[in-house]
Amino acid sequence: MIMKTQDIGYVFQKWQSEKNKIDKLTASLQCTEDQPSRRHVYFAEDREEARELELQARSKSDVTTIAIPKDIKKKMDRSYRDLEARKSRAKDLEKLYMDMSMQKELQKKGRKRKLREDEILNPNGKPVYKWKADRKR
Repeated sequence: MIMKTQDIGYVFQKWQSEKNKIDKLTASLQCTEDQPSRRHVYFAEDREEARELELQARSKSDVTTIAIPKDIKKKMDRSYRDLEARKSRAKDLEKLYMDMSMQKELQKKGRKRKLREDEILNPNGKPVYKWKADRKR
């Protein structure tokens, strides 16, 4: 039981560090989907001036039209691949942590039973357990 607790602690710590690294990497990369686009607000007197300002802003900030050197582009691609790998690793660690914590709970004392298919409200394929309420002394 002590070894299981240490293993769960290790997996939890690795999962947290991966999440922190993902957050740092996401903050440093500018073209991620979750992050809102950074835009300036321009005020114009009429529609023509608004169109003109919009065209100027697009030409200045359009990243795809700017010629990026190959070495920087390689680093960016590597960073995005690293970000995706870290996200999948964090997802796997989270799943492992949940499984290990369920196994730990099942090893503890107390009356428990596995629910049948008709008792489960929203089945997701994983076994669902129900513990009998014990009186606290």
